[in-house]
Amino acid sequence: MFTSISGPELLMIVILGLLLFGPRKLPEMGRTISKAFAEFRRTTTDFKMKLEREIESTEVKGAVEELNKTVHDVEGAVSRDVGDDRRED
Repeated sequence: MFTSISGPELLMIVILGLLLFGPRKLPEMGRTISKAFAEFRRTTTDFKMKLEREIESTEVKGAVEELNKTVHDVEGAVSRDVGDDRRED
C-alpha cells in the first residue's frame, strides 16, 4: 500500500508537521499515531489468528463428519454381512 519513504520525503513531512502543528504538538502526535498503528497491528493479528482457528475448526468438523459417515457405512456393511451369514445357517 505504502512505498518506502526516502530521506528527503521524510524531511519534508517533518518540516510540514512542524509548520502545521508546532514543535510542542509534534512529539505528542507522533506518539498518538504510533499507538494507533500498534493497536491496528494487534487487532489485525488477533483477527488473523481467530480466522485461522475458525478455518481449522471447520476443517476438523468436516473431517469428523466424514469419518462418522465412513464408520456408519462400515457398520451397515458389517451388519448386512452378519445378517446374511445368519440366514445361511
